[in-house]
Amino acid sequence: MHLDRLMTVLEAVAISGRAVAAPEVQLATGLPRPTCYRLLQSMAENRLLDEPEPGRYLVGERMMRLALLGTPDVDVCQAAAPSLRDAADHYGEAMFLSRYRNKGVEIIHVEVPGDAKRSFVHPGLGYRPMHACSCSKVIAAFTEDGFREEILAGPMRSYTPNTKQDPEILRAEFAAIRQAGFAECVEEIELGVSSVAAPIRIGNIGATFSIGATGPVRRFTDKRRAEIGKDLCALAAKVALALQIHGAAQAG
Repeated sequence: MHLDRLMTVLEAVAISGRAVAAPEVQLATGLPRPTCYRLLQSMAENRLLDEPEPGRYLVGERMMRLALLGTPDVDVCQAAAPSLRDAADHYGEAMFLSRYRNKGVEIIHVEVPGDAKRSFVHPGLGYRPMHACSCSKVIAAFTEDGFREEILAGPMRSYTPNTKQDPEILRAEFAAIRQAGFAECVEEIELGVSSVAAPIRIGNIGATFSIGATGPVRRFTDKRRAEIGKDLCALAAKVALALQIHGAAQAG
């Protein structure tokens, strides 16, 4: 069966843990040489495998993204929680983790300051609109053009007078988010509340998760949001690595 052979090749590449040469894959799988090479080429063309140099293969970014999409919330939260907890204590604000699911974004985990000396804003869990929340907008900004256009073409509810609903304004904002590396929400969901979020990216294929911070507008000034946004970009890279390590450990 073609699918059986495809999985045999994929497993051989994954087990190697490095960029493996085509002859090694053929030897490990025992498949006929033409069949093995044809499958390798086809899988590379469909981004299930990457080819960092001619004739050598790694598990592809598309495959990694598919694996992450199937990772249970509890495993994702377990991998990200330590970094979010440290950030919550550092900033004295609530930190949250969101994930893309079924063409929507959900906040799935929140960490709050362990020794809060002042009030903070808890964002709550659950669905967030794609056009009006930092955690959603940052994922939308780094996803495929077609999906962004679906968002802009669909109904966009107004939550406050600051909710953006003009497709051209949002299209420009998505472009600005990609340039800055993080997204902001200034009283677009709830008056008096702002948030900042950065994408968690595995490789170069979109963003499946995002991390963010939320707080009152009196503290989340333009300058403060920019500072936190830049810090979140670095933190997101750390969480991305934690997710990869956790996924590798689970697979092992």
